[in-house]
Amino acid sequence: MLHVLGIDAGGTKTVCLFADEHGRVLAEARRGGANLQAVGELEVEKVLHDVMEEAIGPSDIRPAAICLGIAGVDRPDDSALVRAIMKRIGYKARVLVVNDALVALEAGAPGRPGVVVISGTGSISYGRNAGGDAARSGGWGYVLGDEGSGYWIGRAALRAVLRQADRRGPKTALSALLLEYFGIEQAQGLIHEVYHTNLKPAAIGSLAKCVQTAFSEGDAVAIGILRAAADELESSALAVAHRLDMIGEPFAFILAGGIFRAVPWLEEELVRRLPVSAPHSTVKLLDCEPAVGAVALAIQEAHGGASIPAYKLD
Repeated sequence: MLHVLGIDAGGTKTVCLFADEHGRVLAEARRGGANLQAVGELEVEKVLHDVMEEAIGPSDIRPAAICLGIAGVDRPDDSALVRAIMKRIGYKARVLVVNDALVALEAGAPGRPGVVVISGTGSISYGRNAGGDAARSGGWGYVLGDEGSGYWIGRAALRAVLRQADRRGPKTALSALLLEYFGIEQAQGLIHEVYHTNLKPAAIGSLAKCVQTAFSEGDAVAIGILRAAADELESSALAVAHRLDMIGEPFAFILAGGIFRAVPWLEEELVRRLPVSAPHSTVKLLDCEPAVGAVALAIQEAHGGASIPAYKLD
């Protein structure tokens, strides 16, 4: 019986599943984020090595195929870098490196048309249609994009607090919540927390929970931030569906990423909005680890080659 590894490497966490050829998970390992732009090549290599070693454990079984879902591999330079990392780690297995959005889509809509909307530390929408075409929107990283992501929401909250401190913006419950979160007394202390401690994108993304709390209390600023986040995620998802000519066809929007659990209103809002703009579509929250999709693709790869949709050219 052959065995495979399926890995989902995100900005906040990396999950590796060791499974048999029937997709039955035999072991699981977790580590921190493995995003090239956020943590760098050496840290990504360490995380991937450790998570695979732990998942396989003391067994002398070696995987026939490995599927790694990781952000950035649509870019040739990043793809070459990740493949070099996997080669250095040294498993003699068929290695498939794909965008982490594809493994999430495969987990939520295995082998079927669909659009996955990911909001974690970063954000991206990715889809495939019945003809085998793929398209994406977003995924440009926290400096250039990631609209509607945890980082984007957290940064908006920080800015709102500073605007209140400057008397340039309205009062907001976010001020007390963020000062308590960081254990500081004045907004000026945020300078040290953000810059001097080199606060990583995932840490800023964790502030989304504070925004959900303020939103639940009826805070107008938090309401505005989350409505804007919903607008961005909706726009991204529909851009993919339109590009793939899926509007009016039956398919599922799959919501994935930690922000939909940290900020449950975003799930509720997209469940309400998306079927209005895309009739006959459904919306559901991914109810398993995205790494399950990586396992499925690794099994396909072990049996002769996974079917990877090609990006639509237009």
